Amino acid sequence: MSAVKGWCPGAWTPMRSGDGLILRVRPPLGRITRDQALGLCAAARGLANGVIDLTNRANLQLRGVTDEGYQPLLEQLLDLGLLDADPATEARRNITVTPFARDGDLSLRLAQELTARLAELPALPAKFGFVVDCGDAPVLAGDPGDIRLERDSGGGVLVRADGADWGRAVTPDQAVDGAIDLARWFAERQSAEARRMRALADRLPEMWQQEMPAPPVVPPAPGVRAEGFLLGVAFGSMSGAALRGLLDQTGAEEVVITPWRMILLPGVRDARRPGFVSQPGSPLMAAHACPGAPACAAASVETRPLALALAGRVGGSLHVSGCAKGCALPRAADVTLVGRDGAFDLVRGGASWDVPARRGLAPDALLNGEPL
Repeated sequence: MSAVKGWCPGAWTPMRSGDGLILRVRPPLGRITRDQALGLCAAARGLANGVIDLTNRANLQLRGVTDEGYQPLLEQLLDLGLLDADPATEARRNITVTPFARDGDLSLRLAQELTARLAELPALPAKFGFVVDCGDAPVLAGDPGDIRLERDSGGGVLVRADGADWGRAVTPDQAVDGAIDLARWFAERQSAEARRMRALADRLPEMWQQEMPAPPVVPPAPGVRAEGFLLGVAFGSMSGAALRGLLDQTGAEEVVITPWRMILLPGVRDARRPGFVSQPGSPLMAAHACPGAPACAAASVETRPLALALAGRVGGSLHVSGCAKGCALPRAADVTLVGRDGAFDLVRGGASWDVPARRGLAPDALLNGEPL
């Protein structure tokens, strides 16, 4: 076992934090069966801190794993079919699929083919990822990825480099070949300064800039959809007990993970459980907070109790960050509070690393109504 600080924490390469090891679970195609979900709940309770986090790549994350519990946890993940036995394959399987794909449709077919051909990819940076989003309109346009398989404006298939406005038009049978070719193009030009596709997008040859993608749509709000029930997860963290209760209540046979701090229960028409957001417009869906202290060694403040208290008071997006790294929201929010030496600095309309408008706000004062 190799525990690394400051690393993207895969299951085979966990990251050490203030409350133990953190590791990431990449559900195949972003989907887990009922039995896998119940097994993961049991593993989180018995071998981690009991909480299952959602990531912005539609993965799951467990934290609070002890050194002694790490190997048994790996064995459970392998038994559940949630981990590749080969660490190299697991590391390459950075594929985000539209949550609204259905069995047999183009997105799932392309994602399955790409998964089967991972060995053909060149050596790529750990965070380099693929997005398969071939519904009528892209829903993942704002989510992280380096190579995107999408629909073009005429309904065809497009292979597009992240950061480029245009992509290469292909047939469905050519799409995965095109994604692999584009990955090889990137691999030949990557450097210490250019570790993501966006950094090289302005160098793309004309062949990769032929057609525009279909106009994207805004990711939906919690509630019932044609595919099932979409549920928000406050701060992207749910307890294993809460997920188990949700499955018992709804009888859901599958859980689809989204990159939006939401889960989709296919075929379910109603779901209302403590710990989940079932109605659109909840201020919790506009509030972001990392685990904070004491779970994270980089944080000097608790974050989520404050975010819960302030979510309804901020007329827009809120980010409460334990430190300046901004792990929970690496972009601007209407109000950002950044922990520093046991207090908070206030950034208005910016990110956690921007210059604050006010410094040294006491947590108790903020909880008791200090104006922002």
